[in-house]
Amino acid sequence: MSFRLPDKWVWDFWLVRRDAEHHLFYLQAPRALGNPALRHHNATIGHAVSADCRDWRVLPDALQPGASGSWDDLATWTGSTIGLEGRWYMLYTGVNKAERGLVQRIGLAASDDLVHWDKHPGNPVLEVDPEWYEVLEQGRWRDQSWRDPWLFRRPDDELFHALITARSSSGPADGAGVVAQARSHDLVSWEVLPPLTTPGEFAQVEVPQLVQLDGSYAILFSCLGEDHSAARVNRLGVPGKAGTFAFSAQHLVGPYFPTDAPVAADDGRLGVLYAGKLLEQGPGEYGFMGFRGVDDRYFLGELTDPLPVRQAADGRIVVVTH
Repeated sequence: MSFRLPDKWVWDFWLVRRDAEHHLFYLQAPRALGNPALRHHNATIGHAVSADCRDWRVLPDALQPGASGSWDDLATWTGSTIGLEGRWYMLYTGVNKAERGLVQRIGLAASDDLVHWDKHPGNPVLEVDPEWYEVLEQGRWRDQSWRDPWLFRRPDDELFHALITARSSSGPADGAGVVAQARSHDLVSWEVLPPLTTPGEFAQVEVPQLVQLDGSYAILFSCLGEDHSAARVNRLGVPGKAGTFAFSAQHLVGPYFPTDAPVAADDGRLGVLYAGKLLEQGPGEYGFMGFRGVDDRYFLGELTDPLPVRQAADGRIVVVTH
C-alpha cells in the first residue's frame, strides 16, 4: 500500500499530529506534465488526513503559488508545521518566475484549523545570510539553496528554531552542503546562525528532520548519489548512493556525524526511499515514510506506508524494508 494520487505526483512531505489524526502536507504536481523533471516548477502543497497513516482522506490544497510578480509566484516547496496555543504555523519554501526559480526563500503561513491557510503579509520572512551561506552570485552551484525548513522548539527556551537546507560559503564546492539554523521569538523576525553541521561530505543535504531517540539526536536528510563529495567517496571507497541518511549527535547542538549508508537499504522491493521522515505512531513507536524513486526513470510519485524502525546497537536508525 502507498499514498498515491491518480492525477498528481507526490514527493517531499511532512506530518503534524492533532489529537488522533495525522495531517500530511506534501508537494504535488500534475502527472499530465509527462516528464517528472517538470514537477519542481509546477509544485503546490497538498493536504491529507489519516488516523493510521495508511488510509488517507485528501483535503483541500494547503498552499498555491502567489500572484504574478510575487516572491513565490512560480512554486511552493517543502516546509514544516507546528502548533502553538490553538493556532498552526507553517514555514515553506518559495521560488519565483523572475529569478527562474534559482533563488530560494522561506515564507510563513498560519491557520486556525490546519485546512485554511493565510500567507503572512510580510513574506518572505527568512532569507539566506551570505556571512555563513553560499549565494547564487558565487557561481558554485545550480541554485541559491535555502529551502526545506524544519520548524521546532527546544525544551530549554521559548524560541522557535528552524533547520534549513543550505550550502556553506566556503570549502570545496562538491562538499558545501550543510544544515543551516535560525531562531526567532515570533516566527517573523529571524536570526540566522552558523551551520549546525560541518561541510565536506555532500554537495547538498535536503529535507532535514530533527528527531530524538533514546537520549541521542539525529537529523534525517536526503542526498542524490552524484552529490556525495569526492572526499566522501574516497573515504568510503564506494560510489555515492541516493537515499535518506542521518547526521547523529549526543547533544542537540552537536557535533553531528553522517552515516555511511542510507537508513533504508535499497533492497529492490521498494527501491530508493527519498525525503524520508520519522513519525511517532504511538508512545515510543516510530515509523518511516519516504517517496519512491529519485530520477525520471524510477520516479513513481507516491509515498510509502509507514515502515518499521529500529535502532542498531551503535544507535543508528535502521528502517526495516522487508
